Amino acid sequence: MDVTVLDVDQVENLIKFCPTKEEMELLKSYTGDKESLEKCEQVSEFKRSLNTVNSACNEAKKLASQYQKEADKCNSGMETCEEVREKAEEALSAQMKLTAMWEIRARQKGWREKVAKSNAFPYFI
Repeated sequence: MDVTVLDVDQVENLIKFCPTKEEMELLKSYTGDKESLEKCEQVSEFKRSLNTVNSACNEAKKLASQYQKEADKCNSGMETCEEVREKAEEALSAQMKLTAMWEIRARQKGWREKVAKSNAFPYFI
């Protein structure tokens, strides 16, 4: 601190205006009407409220980040599922073509589709 700016008397006078520990505790625990407070106390209350808002904002940012990570995981999972579905669809289409080809060949060789009746399960027939 630059000693030429304030002399000892000025510093002592400034200290007289500083609240004591007891006064600070009273201010912190005040739950009454904020309008009846002096400007200094109102600024202190505003600062405390601002700290609360900042804390809430930081918590909201943290939650938003977590939700975004979960959304990214879901999107990745959806892409994987879509790829698997497309591959399964291609495999099914190939199998259906192969089955049709074998059925045509079997018919050319004399195969006929017959409905076989069985006495094993008469209640199904």
